[in-house]
Parts: sequence; C-alpha cells; structure tokens
Amino acid sequence: MFEKILIANRGEIAVRIIRTCKEMNIRTVAVYSEADANSMHVQLADEAICIGKAPVADSYLRIDRIISAAEITDVDAIHPGYGLLSENAHFADVCENCNIKFIGPSSDAMNALEDKALSRLLAKKAGVPIPPGSDGTVDNREDALDIAHKIGYPVLIKAVAGGGGCGMRIAHNDISLVNNFYAAKNEAEKAFGNSGVYIEKFIEVSHHVEFQILADNKGNVVHLGERDCSIQRRNQKLLEETPSPLIDNRFKDLRKKMSRAAIAIAKAANYTNAGTVEFIVDEKGNYYFLEMNKRIQVEHPITEEVTGIDIVREQISIAADNPLSFKSVQSEGHAIECRINAEDPQNNFRPHPGTIKMLYTPGGRGVRFDSHIYAGYSIPPYYDSMLGKLIVWGKDRPDAISRMSRALSELMITDVKTTANFLQTILSNQQFLRGNYTTNFVEKLLKESSN
Repeated sequence: MFEKILIANRGEIAVRIIRTCKEMNIRTVAVYSEADANSMHVQLADEAICIGKAPVADSYLRIDRIISAAEITDVDAIHPGYGLLSENAHFADVCENCNIKFIGPSSDAMNALEDKALSRLLAKKAGVPIPPGSDGTVDNREDALDIAHKIGYPVLIKAVAGGGGCGMRIAHNDISLVNNFYAAKNEAEKAFGNSGVYIEKFIEVSHHVEFQILADNKGNVVHLGERDCSIQRRNQKLLEETPSPLIDNRFKDLRKKMSRAAIAIAKAANYTNAGTVEFIVDEKGNYYFLEMNKRIQVEHPITEEVTGIDIVREQISIAADNPLSFKSVQSEGHAIECRINAEDPQNNFRPHPGTIKMLYTPGGRGVRFDSHIYAGYSIPPYYDSMLGKLIVWGKDRPDAISRMSRALSELMITDVKTTANFLQTILSNQQFLRGNYTTNFVEKLLKESSN
C-alpha cells in the first residue's frame, strides 16, 4: 500500500480523500493556491505546498508545479479528485513517467473515452444504444445543418471535452442551430482548450440516470447501482438520489439492462478504477448512452451510504494493484444528496462569495455533511460555488426525504446566501414526492414560482 499520497485538488473532495487516507494510515500532501491558504484541506493534510496564484490556470491546472510538489514531498501516488486534472490523460502519463501512481484509469482508457464523440462510437460497438447524431465531431455549419435535418429538431450541440454543461447548447431550428453552433464551439475552446463539438438528438422529456462502476486490474468489473441525477438546472446537478424512483416505480427491468450496458462499456475501454456511465432515459423507458466520467463523481457518497463501500478506499487499493475488497454488492435503503452552493436563487442563482460568520451543520443518524467550510472561512470568488454536500440515508425514499428536510432546516450558514431553501422547495413539491420528475423539473418549478 502507498505510504504518502498527494491530492491534486481542493475543497470538499480534497478533505474527503484526506479522511480516507487517514483511516488507511497513509500520509497526505495538499497542494493549494494563494486563495486557498486557509482552506480546510490545507489544515488537515500532513504537508501542504502552495503551487501558485488563485486562478486554476496558475495553480491547480499546472501539471509541472503539481509534479514538482510531488517530487519534493516524495509521494507514491497522486489522487486527482474530480474536475481540474482528473480526466487529463497527459497528466496521468506524466505521473507514470515520474514513477508516481495516478489514482484513476490508465491514459489509454482515458483516451478511448476522452472524446465524447468517439466514446459514442465505442458504446455503439459494444451494443449499447446511443441517441441519433453525428459520427464524430462536426466542423462547420453546413454539416451541422445536414445532421439536424436528418435526425430532426430539437438537437443538442455538445462539446467533445469537459462537462458540467459547458459548451452545450439546444437548437430548435436552423437559425438557432447556426448561432448556437458557434457559441458552443467558442465556449468549449475557452473552457477546455478544445473547440470540438458533436450533435445528437435532444430528448426533451428525459431522465438522467448513471451507474457507478469499479474495476480492478484483475479483470473484475462491477457496478454499485444507479443514481438518479434528473434534478438539474442548466445541466448542473442540484440533487441526486439512489435508487432511482423512475426505475423503482416504472421500469424495474431497466436496472439489469443498463447495468449490463455500463459494464460492457467499461470492458470495451479496458477501464480500471472508479468511473460512472451516464445514460438518458425517455418517457417510454428507452435508454441511451451519454458519456463515461473517468473519475470519482461529486455524488458518490449516496452510493457509499446504500452499499457501505468506501469508493475512495477502493480507488486507492485498486491503484496499489489490489483486487476489489468485496465479493458482492448489497444495497439497502435510500440515500439523497443535496448540493449546498453559495448562490442566490432569488437572483438567478448568482454566485455569492463572502465570509461565513456562523456555521452549524446538521447531525443525527443517517446524516452526513461533506464540506471544507468553517466559521470564519472566506469563500474565494475564483472557483465553483459548492460549499458542501448534505447526504442522508433512510430505510426507504419517504424516510430519506423526511430526514433530508429535517437536516436542511438545521443547516445554518451565515452571512452568505445558499441554495438550502430552494432545495427545501424541491423536497416539498408533490411531483418530486411522487418520484415523478424529469430533467426539466427545476425549469418548470422556477417558471411557476415567477408567475
């Protein structure tokens, strides 16, 4: 097992990884920007090294500085967390060339799945359904128009790199296609340094369901069940739950079909470590492959709560060339995660950085709060607005919803605006309570509240 691991990330995921490392008696090294000098992950790690100024381009995305920090502190491995360099195949290669283990998939597996347009083709070869669309990147508006006419509007223009809804636009006619085609390319270039986009059919009434995968170096590939991530705003997830109410209430046979498809894609890419295969499901129960996230997901804790499996521990163990630590997966109960963001829902979810004057986090049985904040912490304006993740477990879905509502009512974060009250509104909505929601749920809710 590794003796020392560097965490090439920040915020709550860095704290999350440090906690598991401590339980495994592994020493940790935190890297941080000047803006994160007082962040919790810096205080919890055994060692910490500043790697640059506040912007991620000058710090957390600087491979040379991260590798220098790793060599100075003599680490065995690097855990990239999520976002930032976590899906960067070149970074994984550099780590291996420097005899530092990258805790994640191989660069070959990353390359096979890096380009979302190419991963569509891989899924197709594996016999997994994909939405109608282009057979690769689309380079000009003439080709874009041809494809849109062939598959029919509305269509989705998507960046081949990155995620989080960046470089993603919907077009309902020729005019909006041309305008959004170039807008998506420019946005993708700025965000990911790759302007490539592809086009696929946009399924207007849909559900976003993903399967957690773990694969070791011994040929074992398993899934840990699904997560329903349909509560989104502008393609950004706000609330996730497992198991999926869509599958439990309407399409129970999908669990077996989609889990097999997820494993088939992982095997086709020779994938190892943790990953998530994302699907979209329409109202008739048809499912289509979206992409595979080649890292740990923000929402991984709800899977941990129902299975009892520490996914970060498994990641580290797999990277150390050990087999999976379990023989079978047993899922029990229901878990929900709410993302607590420093945003003002009353002002179009505008980011709200500032200093937290008082913090009280909820507790009790089945309640978990993964975060890096504390009273007196100043939220930097340079990064993602997520302050933490409130996770609850219940014996069933109604029990989990009740516990989450109670936990949200206890959460106190002053003097910054957060999304906690808006999440309470979601939890009390009758459609949500019935498990009858799609990816346009939040959009409809906001429209109703503004009328």
